[in-house]
Amino acid sequence: MLKRLMLAAVILFGTAGAPARQSAAPNALGGIERGQWQLRSVDGSLRKLCVANPAMLIQIVHGNAQCEHFVMENTQRSATIRYTCPSHGHGRTTISVDTPRVINLETQGVANGAPFAERFEGRRIGPCS
Repeated sequence: MLKRLMLAAVILFGTAGAPARQSAAPNALGGIERGQWQLRSVDGSLRKLCVANPAMLIQIVHGNAQCEHFVMENTQRSATIRYTCPSHGHGRTTISVDTPRVINLETQGVANGAPFAERFEGRRIGPCS
């Protein structure tokens, strides 16, 4: 009986000393088309980028830094990811997919010792050039 209770506790709550794992790619990213994207910030400034892999949108402020991602919300149309980049900072990004060519992205955190908070509307504008 005690073994069954302990097994049930491990299944429900996991193991206390287990190391953190990187989560699988969020479902919402699969609904984003690859190509040239234009991100318009709340202040109207524009940023263009070639999205070869939608996962790059998770840490657009931290670029190619090696970061560990933890998926906090994962639906077909929305994902929230918390990430940590050793020696570079951390962040939290929420991506909402309106259509495969229109997204809303909010990201905040700390990059190289400075806080950031950005909000973008993203639109696919064509193939990468």
